[in-house]
Amino acid sequence: MKKVAILQSNYIPWKGYFDIINMVDEFILYDDMQYTRRDWRNRNQIKTANGLQWLTIPVDTKGKFYQKINETMVTGHKWTQEHLRAIQLCYAHAPYFKLYEPVLEELYEKAEQLDYLSDINRMFLQKICDILGIGTKITMSSDYPLAEGKTERLAELVKSAGGSWYLSGPAAKDYIVDEVFEKAGVELAYMSYEGYPEYPQLHGDFVHNVSILDLLFMTGPDAPKYMLSFQ
Repeated sequence: MKKVAILQSNYIPWKGYFDIINMVDEFILYDDMQYTRRDWRNRNQIKTANGLQWLTIPVDTKGKFYQKINETMVTGHKWTQEHLRAIQLCYAHAPYFKLYEPVLEELYEKAEQLDYLSDINRMFLQKICDILGIGTKITMSSDYPLAEGKTERLAELVKSAGGSWYLSGPAAKDYIVDEVFEKAGVELAYMSYEGYPEYPQLHGDFVHNVSILDLLFMTGPDAPKYMLSFQ
């Protein structure tokens, strides 16, 4: 039984995103979907002494109301140094920051050479998977033919990838039609984010849904112990 998950790409997402990747055999980035503004596609949060701070990649959306995620371009590359500096300031005293700082610097150097948001997100995702020891195959929805219909498209993507089991994020319960997956012969399951253990954090009360960078900088090689898919 081949397990598949499909999600739109996020910028350095939280640990739950990587748990979904780790729970399947193939993870498909759903990047030929419409880009949504003020969403997780181009931003995420880190903890600071002054509360949560957004790290946002500036993208070109002017007059491009229907552009796809994989068509969305960044506007300049000044943001790479701004994000790196913000992370350095916030996590300089984290136990494992120095361990990962060279990797982070290299990622942002490479990001300066990339013009498309999807390419940047995929690069960060792949590297963090490597750090966590996640070996799941990552592909793009544009690698496969797309069917018409919201649920039909997901089921067809799973079938095209040779899958027979689909892991969905919990928010998709609002629109997925279960019968479509049944008809396609694909078993449907939903991810649950309940039961995450807390780990030591800087800067006040514990927050689960910050970028996974927080978990890496605070727990280092023990990060998988605080994720559900490694249990």
